[in-house]
Amino acid sequence: MGILSGNPQDEPLHYGEVYGLWTFVLTGNKMIANHQMLLNHVGDDDLKKLIGEAIDGAQAEVKQVSEILKANGIALPPAAPEPPKVDLESIPVGARFIDPDVAATASAAVAAGLVSCSTMMGQSIREDVGMMFGQFHTNKAMLGAKFLKLLKEKGWLIPPPLHQNKED
Repeated sequence: MGILSGNPQDEPLHYGEVYGLWTFVLTGNKMIANHQMLLNHVGDDDLKKLIGEAIDGAQAEVKQVSEILKANGIALPPAAPEPPKVDLESIPVGARFIDPDVAATASAAVAAGLVSCSTMMGQSIREDVGMMFGQFHTNKAMLGAKFLKLLKEKGWLIPPPLHQNKED
C-alpha cells in the first residue's frame, strides 16, 4: 500500500490542506466573534435566532477542524475573545447597525463560507477532509437559503437590476 492509501486519517496532510484548515479556523473564529457582536445590534427575533444558528454551526465546524489540526501537530490560530453582551437600547441610534444590514452581512459571510468550503473540497486529497468540507458546504447552503427566505420575508433583500424579457 502507498502512503496515500488505507485510512485517510493516517495519511499526512499536504501543505494546501494545512493552510486551508488553519485559515478556516482563523476566519471561523473571527466570524463567530463578529456575529456575536452583531447580535448585540439585532432587534428582530427571527434574525436573532438565525444568527444564533450561524454561530452554533461555526463553533461546531471550528471545533471539528481544530481537532484535525491538533491531531497533526499543528498549532491553532488565536481565537478572538467573545465580545460582551450589550443591551440593544444602550447602543446609540447613530452607532447601531440596523437589522437589514446585519442580515445582509451575515448572509454574505455564509456565501463566503461556501466558497471556502468548495475550495477545500477541491484541493483535498484526504477523503475525510474533503467529505467534512462537503458536509460544511451542505450546512452552509441550507443556512444561506434560510437567510434568503428571511431577507425576502422581511423586505430586506436588495436585488440587483432584474432582467425582464419584453415581448413586442
